[in-house]
Amino acid sequence: MSARARSCNCKEKTMNLDQIIEATSVMPVMVVDRPEDAVPLARALVEGGIRVLEITLRTAAGLDAVKAIRREVPDAIVGVGTIATPAQLEASIAAGAQFGVSPGTTPTLLKAIVDSRLPFFPGVATTSEVMQVLEGGLTVMKFFPAVAAGGVKMLESFRGPFPQVRFCPTGGINAQNAPDFFKLPNVVCVGGSWLTPKDLVAAGNWAEITRLAREAAALKP
Repeated sequence: MSARARSCNCKEKTMNLDQIIEATSVMPVMVVDRPEDAVPLARALVEGGIRVLEITLRTAAGLDAVKAIRREVPDAIVGVGTIATPAQLEASIAAGAQFGVSPGTTPTLLKAIVDSRLPFFPGVATTSEVMQVLEGGLTVMKFFPAVAAGGVKMLESFRGPFPQVRFCPTGGINAQNAPDFFKLPNVVCVGGSWLTPKDLVAAGNWAEITRLAREAAALKP
């Protein structure tokens, strides 16, 4: 049975990558430790104007969080991050992921991404990796780890040889430096964990997370 055939029973909402990009400016990189936090956290972000959510596979609760949000927060657009293998990609699709994100891209993973047709932000950090992803026919990529890999200057240097490529820089992005990335014409969104601090999630301070989301939603001109 295919991953799509085993997908969650949540109401289907099929979107292409351009629609997902249009709906976002800042994509929160969410690490969910407790499954019960997933829905109120997603609701707090959506209330603040952040609808496109990346749930990482850094914890065992990640896929359960995706299923719960898909069922209970219909205005959210839910993706899975930290996908590193075809098996994780298949499990993410089965959980109801509407898009995927990877920290890097191997040939094996790239083939699985292309075959799955799931909207995807494959991770790259170098020109060779950008070229490899382009060979797979994909032109929107996650630039990770953005600040450590060269930040704004590196993305500016990518524009010459890769004018067709658009990026979602992630890693070291915060409310202070995000506007510098948004000034670049090849940046379509940014990813960051500053919207969902662990202490606020642990305390259930959803009002403060909504406030952070509102501030983040206003960062892109």
